[in-house]
Amino acid sequence: MRIRLAETADVEAIADLEAESFPADSWPAGYLREGVEGLLHGTVLHVAVDDDGVIVGHAITSIVFEIAELQRISVTPALRRRGVAGELLAAVRDEATRQGAERLLLEVRETNTGALAFYERAGFVEIDRRPRYYRDGTTAIILQMEL
Repeated sequence: MRIRLAETADVEAIADLEAESFPADSWPAGYLREGVEGLLHGTVLHVAVDDDGVIVGHAITSIVFEIAELQRISVTPALRRRGVAGELLAAVRDEATRQGAERLLLEVRETNTGALAFYERAGFVEIDRRPRYYRDGTTAIILQMEL
């Protein structure tokens, strides 16, 4: 397994993983392509690639000045809970730090207990909530990690 920056050739595989992981609000391939090609200011896409070259995870981060925001992190279902998300998160942290960010933020559904536990173990703390933030009315919990 290795983590690397996404390339244009990865867009369709990332879009497929998006659709699988976030069926209600996946990012379209065109938007992902703009991110990979640097057309979305501050957006960085990392991918996790298995030994056969198959993309098995991705992370999308927006880094603007001192604040980095983890927009997405996803791992193919067959490889969840095997450390892939942790490796992606480490790459996100490293890139954000390299670009001068002082903190990493993210939003997660209050009902996503698995993700909340993952982020807590990684060192994130809750700093706020956004009631009815998601399309289905679920509250978002805003988490932060100092870098």
